[in-house]
Amino acid sequence: NLYLTQSAVSFRVRQLESLLGVELFSRQRNNIQLTPAGEKLMPLAESSVLLEQRIRQEVAMAEGRQQQMSIGATPNLWDALLQQHLSLFMSSSPGIGLTALSHSGGNLVRQIIERTLDLAVVFDAPKVDELTTIEVMQVPLYLVSTQPCSSWEQAFEHNYVMVDWGTSFQMQHAQEFRSGRAPVLHTNTGRIALDCILSNGGAAYLPPTLVQSAIEQGALHVVTAAPVIKRTVYASYHATSGREELINKVIDQITAGTPGPAGDLL
Repeated sequence: NLYLTQSAVSFRVRQLESLLGVELFSRQRNNIQLTPAGEKLMPLAESSVLLEQRIRQEVAMAEGRQQQMSIGATPNLWDALLQQHLSLFMSSSPGIGLTALSHSGGNLVRQIIERTLDLAVVFDAPKVDELTTIEVMQVPLYLVSTQPCSSWEQAFEHNYVMVDWGTSFQMQHAQEFRSGRAPVLHTNTGRIALDCILSNGGAAYLPPTLVQSAIEQGALHVVTAAPVIKRTVYASYHATSGREELINKVIDQITAGTPGPAGDLL
């Protein structure tokens, strides 16, 4: 991946260890692990790589090239909302170069604070003073099943897949379905849940953007007796980024083509 020989990589790691005065790897035969110092260094090293990329972007922008914009979101939000807007934004904003990243919410917040990310789109609003966080929209989540079901209990009986749509979803889900069977699969990605139930049969809570075509084809059915759970989507950026105009343009583009209110599938 680095286009370097193994010995060259080993030499550079030893140079870094000598510079820092610590061992970064525990070296045993056929078993190389990070030391505690190496574990501490890892997130800082990742931030350094992102910072280098950002420096190159800013210098390019100063030389009159494309404006650069980095957007991050959790995997579920890319599936449920952002993926369909990415190509639209690129075609409507030819002067802007985009970087699209997928990380956990905590990782995204850290990158914004470190100024290696411009905009994070998340389900759970971060409570950090340095960030400006605004409510963007609501995404409806429907209980869908590969078989027509008259109740959520019936849908839960066969291969229910539990998707992690954030903290408030988990709380409402626990309140609504206290007597439901244990899921056959837990996942934090809606795409994995969709592929699983289409291949093996089953049910899951999923957004319209993922299930619309399968419903139209008769491969999935909305369980109308089950509650529609709505998730609020937030956009966060650094309060002193100085890029508010560009960030607001991206946010406006995201909301412009958002699916309609809950009920579109019913």
